Amino acid sequence: MSNETAARTGHLVCDPAELRTLFLFEKLTDEQLSWLCADGRIEYIETGQVFREGDPATCFYVLMDGEVRITKLSGGTEIELNRTEYKGVYSGAWTAYLGDKVDQNYTGSMYVTRKSRFFVLDAGTFSRMMHEWFPMAVHLLEGAFFGNRNTNERLAERERLLALGSLSAGLTHELNNPAAAAVRATSGLRERVAGMRHKLAMMAEGKFQPEVLVTLVRLQEEAAAQVAKAPELTPMEAADREDLLGAWLEEHEISDGWNLAPNFVQAGFDVDWLERVRGTLEACPNKVFEGAIRWLNYTIETELLMNEIADSTTRISTLVNAAKQYSQMDRAPFQVVDLHELLDSTLVMMSRKLGDGVHVVKEFDRALPPVPCYAAELNQVWTNLIDNACYAMDRRGTLTVRTYQENDCAVVEIGDTGPGIPEDVRRRIFEPFFTTKPVGEGTGLGLDISFRIVVNKHDGDIRVESEPGNTRFIVRLPLHRPDPSKEAVEAPL
Repeated sequence: MSNETAARTGHLVCDPAELRTLFLFEKLTDEQLSWLCADGRIEYIETGQVFREGDPATCFYVLMDGEVRITKLSGGTEIELNRTEYKGVYSGAWTAYLGDKVDQNYTGSMYVTRKSRFFVLDAGTFSRMMHEWFPMAVHLLEGAFFGNRNTNERLAERERLLALGSLSAGLTHELNNPAAAAVRATSGLRERVAGMRHKLAMMAEGKFQPEVLVTLVRLQEEAAAQVAKAPELTPMEAADREDLLGAWLEEHEISDGWNLAPNFVQAGFDVDWLERVRGTLEACPNKVFEGAIRWLNYTIETELLMNEIADSTTRISTLVNAAKQYSQMDRAPFQVVDLHELLDSTLVMMSRKLGDGVHVVKEFDRALPPVPCYAAELNQVWTNLIDNACYAMDRRGTLTVRTYQENDCAVVEIGDTGPGIPEDVRRRIFEPFFTTKPVGEGTGLGLDISFRIVVNKHDGDIRVESEPGNTRFIVRLPLHRPDPSKEAVEAPL
């Protein structure tokens, strides 16, 4: 049980003159101070917790003697925000004057480190006092509170749209490459099929025995199957094989054989296979043999072009799926997801921005449980952190994306090999509008938005550790968290 409902020593005398010594009340009239003493109370609270983060905010506390600690949960860990014995400091239900317009729960926890004395107002009394005594101030505070929140939301939305616009431009470019390749391959495929039909007609005019034609069809099927399992060759290996095949084709009077050799090599064929084809057609005129070779070449080219079309369309499908995963289209805002899917989709979306100069290393703990979260907003966090890492490395270096479990939290680390972040910058890095980028290149909102998404919306934690050549942004997210939408629906009226 907290000290809010225990360890009270009965009714204590409230002295209006003493209240006037506290900075909160120094400008109040004698009548107002008397009202405070009549409607408020003085309490001694023993060492321990006064109120707990997330509980209904029922009281407004002003320290008169003693010492308090203010803490906040971050990634499942209680972080001390402030420790003070300054008379007049206040905490608790200080937004009660906003009523049901905002969530009226304690935003942090308060402890006393030794027996302390407080002036206490019930939340309803504090709200009534503010509205009766300072109606204009209440309106101004409401305007500032909601105006600031709306401004932050608008700026965050604009930041998201800017990021999405930049990624969309990259996505368009990425989609255009495989689409253009598929169009080119389709055009080439049409030409090769037409050429194959022409060669087939020429071969039909030759003097082939039925068993020879059967053998040719079998060789054609063999060629098609071989393309699918062709080995990966180094440039040097491929060049050596092309020289051997080109020389063999030239020796057997196949015109333009040097241009045919690369296709056979790419399909995984060698001189021994061509010797088998030659042996099969040994009794045929040389012109027929050349036609057969070109027919098999058309088969190989056709298979290679179809592979290119399949690869291109698969790439397009991968990009579209990544975009859908990234934007979380047609999905609930709050869901339980595999963080690796979010990270992979973000990396795909940012592949053009990463370019060839950034080497991406993924160290994923695949045993990491799914995480309850706002997936689309976490994708924005990954985008901001990866974009900053690329900028820090001047798009040349190693980007490391690591995941692991730490106690009851999932941890995501985004690391880079840039020059590091100086200590004076690290202290301000999560401040809104603070940026080290040149004018026009950064808004200073990326890390502020990331902080609010991780800490405020997910009850998580984000921090940075940096030294030259090794900067890591570390995000911790609770593995167990109720669905806020269900909580709202199931809450008692």
